[in-house]
Amino acid sequence: MLLTLSDVLDREELDETLKLIGGLGWRDGAETAGGTARAVKHNQQADLTSRLGTQVQHKLKARVECHPVLRAAAQPRQFSKLIVSRTEAGGGYGHHVDNPFMPIGTSRLRTDFSFTLFLSEPDTYEGGELEIELAGMTQSVKLPPGSLVLYPSTTLHRVAPVTSGTRLACVGWIESAIPDAAVREILFDLENLRSSLVGKLDLQSPEMLVLSKSISNLPRRFGQS
Repeated sequence: MLLTLSDVLDREELDETLKLIGGLGWRDGAETAGGTARAVKHNQQADLTSRLGTQVQHKLKARVECHPVLRAAAQPRQFSKLIVSRTEAGGGYGHHVDNPFMPIGTSRLRTDFSFTLFLSEPDTYEGGELEIELAGMTQSVKLPPGSLVLYPSTTLHRVAPVTSGTRLACVGWIESAIPDAAVREILFDLENLRSSLVGKLDLQSPEMLVLSKSISNLPRRFGQS
């Protein structure tokens, strides 16, 4: 499943976020890459451990976590810490697959979904497309600022070389409460069906009650608490 979501940040939120990011320090992005990814990662990452960085992280995470379509598609169990990356001319991130597990507090998170929240106007930099390898095709994504792409962490993907300008983005990972991708897709279809029927059918109608029952009982059968 690959989804693009617009207006995760509205214009005011985006401007406030960019202003905060402008005050952050930066370090070599390869420091946080694992395995073979370290050799192909050529970007910088914001220091989010400072007071200002914590403010940026909380602000962005709150907007991502509450998005209703993302929640319906990913069925989140937990979210990773976020990374804010800056890729300038000559930089990029070659083909790689994300680590299957990432530390979170004293435990770890299984990476079922990756997401990129774009923060730069697409006409202010050349290159920098997120290229995701899917069955029989490559999906190239370059979205307006404030928009997000959600995709499986199991895929090979890369950030194409930036040839001019600066690409800013926020990235993170999600562990789903529903490990089975096929069940997640069924739940997403049912959630979309329920949304489309609101206003057309009474919420207490037999059809809506059975639909709601199914949406509740599938996680009981296939989910993790």
